[in-house]
Amino acid sequence: MNLSVKLGASALALMLAAGSAFAQDIKVEHPDWWKNAGAKFEGVTLRGVTEATPPSNYISDVLAPAFEDLTGIRVEIETTSWDQMYDKAIKDMEAKTGIYDMVFIEQDIVYAYLARDFLVDFTAELKAHPELKAANFDEANLTSFADNFRGKNGDLFGMPMEAFIKVYLYRTDLFNDPEVKAAFKKETGHDLVPAKTHAEYAEIARFFTTWGKDHDMKLWGTTAQAHTGHPASWYEFFESVAPTYGVYNWGINPDKNYAATVAHGGSMNSPEAKAALKWWLEMRDLAPPESVQSTWTEVATTFAAGRAAQGLVYGENAAWIASDKNKSRVVGKVGVALPPLEDGVMADAESGKGYIGYYDGGAFGTPVTSKNKEAALLFLQFLALPEIQEDWAAAASRITLTSTYDTPKVKALDKELGGYYTMMREDGKLFRGAPPYPFHAQVREATAQILYKVLTGDLGPDEGLDQMAAKAEEELQTLGYRE
Repeated sequence: MNLSVKLGASALALMLAAGSAFAQDIKVEHPDWWKNAGAKFEGVTLRGVTEATPPSNYISDVLAPAFEDLTGIRVEIETTSWDQMYDKAIKDMEAKTGIYDMVFIEQDIVYAYLARDFLVDFTAELKAHPELKAANFDEANLTSFADNFRGKNGDLFGMPMEAFIKVYLYRTDLFNDPEVKAAFKKETGHDLVPAKTHAEYAEIARFFTTWGKDHDMKLWGTTAQAHTGHPASWYEFFESVAPTYGVYNWGINPDKNYAATVAHGGSMNSPEAKAALKWWLEMRDLAPPESVQSTWTEVATTFAAGRAAQGLVYGENAAWIASDKNKSRVVGKVGVALPPLEDGVMADAESGKGYIGYYDGGAFGTPVTSKNKEAALLFLQFLALPEIQEDWAAAASRITLTSTYDTPKVKALDKELGGYYTMMREDGKLFRGAPPYPFHAQVREATAQILYKVLTGDLGPDEGLDQMAAKAEEELQTLGYRE
């Protein structure tokens, strides 16, 4: 999720300062075709709104000017906060004012947009205008993340522009320190290696929290995205922790009348969910004190400051944490691994029944109210050209085309990041975005207040999940999804 401005913009600033990706340096194949295609839109200005993330800033600062130089079509990209971005986009589409020609669509909200017929069918639009099909655009080159933006007919309704998985980061300097390794082996009887199970992860977390105290270090055993009044904690539990215990799709079962309670066929308050919540609460107590007010942003800065030995961190942050000396104190000291899992979860993920963690990101889509759909069609294709991806990936830690993995800069950065891009390429299929529920925001808001009470200690974890499951069903019945 992306409810606040993300860090990592320094990577983009450094790249621009070095002059390696200014608009005039971007070269595309068949430039004459783009010039001719853009000629019919003389005088058109495309307007877009997006969150001020590193990938979006790159679009605004580099790609939009390059597109204008290439086609003559002016592009104005408004980068703003997450809440303002959504507010402006939704109000424009609801009022049918046609202010924006492109809007940022986060992976978890796209299903609500599709249910309300807000977006242009990109695939159908391109078929209707074959003269606007760029020779070097290939929808088949998009990674599997693009599937999150397809409608029931399989058509694409958004062009992916950022994508990342939430991974298990650990401090290689600590895990490889001879003194630390010897102490861990003496205490536990086995070697210190990245955890594969929750029990192993908890053991490591307890060890390093104690180690930090005993050695007068500002070091704790894990991170925790456990804000007591922010949706980030809700997402941490339901999209990152619960799946590792085998609780998928928030524990809501669409095959059982969208049941959430175990009594009706759901799993939101299942024994697995309750075990997951208790484990997460223990990890919260072994994390730095700021964790009770941490969203995804603060988790990243906590790890980058060297205050945690391990943690679950969004991949877009993993890149700058491991490589940006201006932001991170652990550059060159970061390892990447898959999240810890309970028995059977990996088999579920490999079979497609489940998943091991969160695959997040966003796309640019065209509202049906846009007055410049055809010109926008050109810009969306431009965002998916293979030749512009390498510098974009290096600047903003995102990959949306399969071919980008094989570019020299990405291969070099992959080594610096401890194999993050390799993991994303080989194991991305084991992760999954938010479930395709058009009621996403409503269920989150209905249940989040109960979770906050659990986090503040005003409600027990078992009782809290029982109440959340019941509240989810109540909300779904009100919305008309439960009969």
